[in-house]
Amino acid sequence: MADREQPAAGRQQAFRTLLRYARPYRFVFLTGFLCTFLAIGADLLQPWLVKYAIDDTLPRGEAAVRTLIWIGVSYALLSVVGFVFSFLQANLFQRAGQGVVAQLRKDLFRHITRQGMSFFDRHPIGSLVTNESSDTETINQFFTQVLLSLVRDGLSIVMIFALMFALDVRLALFCLILCPIIAGIAVVYRKFLRTAYQRSRAQLSRLIAFTAENLAGMGLIQAFHQQKEQSGRFQDQNDQYLRANLKEVRSTILFNRTFDVLGNVSVAFMVWLGGRAVLHREIEFGVLYAFISYVRQFFQPINQITQQWNTLQSTLVSLDRLWRLFSVQPEIRDPAPADALELRPETMKGRVDFDRIRFGYAEGRYVLEDVDLHIRPGEFIGIVGTTGAGKSSLVSLLLRFYDVSQGSVRIDGMDIRQIPQEQLHRAVGLVQQDPFLFSGTVLDNVRLFREEISRETVIEACREVGADGLISRLSHGYDTRLSERGSGLSAGERQLISFARVLVFQPKILVLDEATAHMDSYTERLIKQALDKASEGRTTLIIAHRLSTIRHADRILVMRDGRIVEQGTHGDLLRQDGYYAELQRHSGLLATPNRK
Repeated sequence: MADREQPAAGRQQAFRTLLRYARPYRFVFLTGFLCTFLAIGADLLQPWLVKYAIDDTLPRGEAAVRTLIWIGVSYALLSVVGFVFSFLQANLFQRAGQGVVAQLRKDLFRHITRQGMSFFDRHPIGSLVTNESSDTETINQFFTQVLLSLVRDGLSIVMIFALMFALDVRLALFCLILCPIIAGIAVVYRKFLRTAYQRSRAQLSRLIAFTAENLAGMGLIQAFHQQKEQSGRFQDQNDQYLRANLKEVRSTILFNRTFDVLGNVSVAFMVWLGGRAVLHREIEFGVLYAFISYVRQFFQPINQITQQWNTLQSTLVSLDRLWRLFSVQPEIRDPAPADALELRPETMKGRVDFDRIRFGYAEGRYVLEDVDLHIRPGEFIGIVGTTGAGKSSLVSLLLRFYDVSQGSVRIDGMDIRQIPQEQLHRAVGLVQQDPFLFSGTVLDNVRLFREEISRETVIEACREVGADGLISRLSHGYDTRLSERGSGLSAGERQLISFARVLVFQPKILVLDEATAHMDSYTERLIKQALDKASEGRTTLIIAHRLSTIRHADRILVMRDGRIVEQGTHGDLLRQDGYYAELQRHSGLLATPNRK
């Protein structure tokens, strides 16, 4: 029982959150409701005018010609009024719905970017793209289609019943018999349709995630000639989505056609029942005409509402997914203002302390064990070790991508958990093994779209790392637009640009995570020259795949199984003839490290 109540409570909370997004547009919605009322009133008065013409005007013969002209003019005016207010209400609901979803999409993106790296370990990128695009668009359809249909068609049903009772109470009561029948059909199909839709959307999400994953790993797929195998896996996913989608479509068609049949049967019944009443002079023919018109109009809004059933189910599913996403609190949070410490660049020295830390990506499984490391301001530190030794995990903790399980990481004696993340990430610069470039100009990629950073500052940083020459050779220099991930540039060229990106922000602590792993010897020399200059006055940590990169480091840390097993200068470590010396002898066999 509690398990059923929990999702219901969560859905109620999600709807309340959604209504908060709609609150700024409440006057737009109210105006839309008013336009809806006027549009429906104009449409429903038209059969009443025809009824008046048949029963009260035509029997008067030639004397009624002028009245008939006015009735015709009124009918035309009602059609124009109905069109105008229908147009206005549709536009008002679209404006409000698009505004709600634009803000929702913005908040969702901000919420996702505030999450720690462990969040992205658990959530596939394809699923997050679906949340940001498809799920938010479904919420838009709720406001522009479902809500509009519920208001417009629900109000139509109420007004039709009111007009039916005004025409003839007995015939209206017979029409009320339809209500429990409609309710019974809706109850029978509701659960079935919801289950079919959930399965269809869940399979679509898996298909998108699979596609995104394969596109991201296309280089690996082609390198190992796995196109046929991955195409087969995609076909399996696609077939499952096809079957789920067809089942959903069949359910929807059966649901809607049931109402069509019910509507036709109701009209036939009303013709028979009303015809008998006309023949017995119990009602006039104009009343029967209006009644049949209203019965047909009665099923139109019901059919419209049922056609929105899938969109409503989609909204509920998307709302559940978005609510679960919004409910995830960032594991890495800024300290409370009262507990925050200020890290000022102008007074920062760059001392780094790892105090007896322990860390693991999963509970009870540690990749760093009892690491106690103290780095002096301005010290040049090299970090080596085989795959899984814990090198990248160590620098990830310094950048606070994750928090330690035990112990603390300190900069200038301050626990980084007490430093606002914006200040921390300005103080610690990172160059990764696989540089990421955004779609945009070279200039924007170096300064990360920060307009306050001048063009001259960017050019100076590029000169320091030796990237100015290659950028000048591009078609439009610093204004050359790069495509996604910087395709068209070599790995070394992309790395030079990402290295210049770090220098633009002038960090006091510099971290390079395998930054020279994919470079040719010439580009590596450029980076080494820039690094010598950039590391002056900065604390520098380099995770090295090539041991030559850190040969001249002040201190080299040798990691193995999550521990620092050796440390010292290059010469000292070779004289010890330990694990580092073994790595030196077999440096060609060192595997390219992964994140962990």
